[in-house]
Amino acid sequence: MQRLRIDQDIRSMSEFRTGIASFLKQVHDTKRPLIITQHGKGAAVLLDVGEYEAMQEKLELLQDIQTSISQIENGEGVTHKDAREMILSRAAK
Repeated sequence: MQRLRIDQDIRSMSEFRTGIASFLKQVHDTKRPLIITQHGKGAAVLLDVGEYEAMQEKLELLQDIQTSISQIENGEGVTHKDAREMILSRAAK
């Protein structure tokens, strides 16, 4: 995801309502999120679908890594030798 440009990527709800098509195009073209404000405070974020999906994949990977770290800390890990043998035996089937 591209870095947010404060002067271009933060819009009020009233601006968003009147220019929704142009803001959708902006988000799609720039791959940057659009922050929508209401009463001067952040209310919503508009993201390109592809950028959202990529963000979800990264989040899932980070959660998997955290789960792995927790398992290792709890003694639930597998040695490299055992993991290699498990993979090779599955591949041979």
